[in-house]
This record gives sequence, C-alpha cells and structure tokens, in this order.
Amino acid sequence: MEAGRNSAGTGAGVTPPLEAEITRTECKQCGSEVSGLNGRFACTLCGWCNHWSEGHSELPAAEDDPDYPG
Repeated sequence: MEAGRNSAGTGAGVTPPLEAEITRTECKQCGSEVSGLNGRFACTLCGWCNHWSEGHSELPAAEDDPDYPG
C-alpha cells in the first residue's frame, strides 16, 4: 500500500463519500446520453461538462486533498 493512503485508496484523514451513484442525463450540447457520478457529467463526444456545483453531493475542500500544496 502506498504511504499516506488508507485501505480504501484515499488519502489519510480523507473520508470517502458514503454513496456513489451512477447517474445519466442528456448532453446539453450534442444530445447524446452521458453517464456520470453523483450528478457530475462530462460528454466524451463533444466535451461538454456540467458545473461541479450541479452535483448531488458536496465536494471535499482542497485542504482535504493529500496532494494539496498548502
């Protein structure tokens, strides 16, 4: 196991999300069906992605990232 990582593969002290849900929607740019995680989408055909704030759960703070330079 990599140093500083717990058994779940996340950084030490970082709590992984309780639930991960595969979600689907129509691409707002080209109309194809896209899948995402917890309401965050990116279309591989045209490059459209929804804003991070449109997801179904809060994202962790930058300080919670084990690679945070601060």
